[in-house]
Amino acid sequence: MKKVHKIGLLIFAVLLLDQALKIWVKTHMHYGEEIYLLGLRWARLHFVENNGMAFGLSFGGEFGKLALSLFRILAVTFLGYYIHLLLKSNASMGLLVSFALILAGALGNIIDSAFYGLIFSESPYHSTGTAQLFPPGGGYAGFLHGKVVDMFYFPLIETTLPQWFPIWGGEYFIFFRPVFNLADSAITIGVFNLLLFHRSFFSGELGERKESTAQTETPT
Repeated sequence: MKKVHKIGLLIFAVLLLDQALKIWVKTHMHYGEEIYLLGLRWARLHFVENNGMAFGLSFGGEFGKLALSLFRILAVTFLGYYIHLLLKSNASMGLLVSFALILAGALGNIIDSAFYGLIFSESPYHSTGTAQLFPPGGGYAGFLHGKVVDMFYFPLIETTLPQWFPIWGGEYFIFFRPVFNLADSAITIGVFNLLLFHRSFFSGELGERKESTAQTETPT
């Protein structure tokens, strides 16, 4: 199988899993509902939605939402073109996988922002109802104004801090609060893979130029 086919299959698989899980959560869970995974208190599906960036962060209201969606589309376009250049230059599979995961994650969240407001009804908050796919009265928001579905929640430590603890004494403390989705995970894995295993990539072109210059200047 050629590299381009492997990368295309990876992007498709990430998008398929991401969207399948989001649609299931949206249509089977009410907003704020939790499901313990394997009975573990620190590993949960916790349905929330956000208007902005990854891991539940937000960005500047409706105008910020639109600006962020447009930025994502531009970033995905650039990433797609850059992966095309990497394939033409016969880049390593590890490098291609890193950028493919980032691209797939960005696409997954763009789909939420672009279309979920059009095809879903609003998710009820703390009730027995769930959102409806393709509701008769139309969706809850316009194009590029949909909310991103998040569901993975891993509160590794939940405790009330002792009164003597500095600043936060007596407060309820949760270690690792972010709720995220599979697309966020793909982006994070792709970025960390680049930083940990492909650091030479960031100086690769410079190194190649130096080597080429040295070979040219070496007398024969």
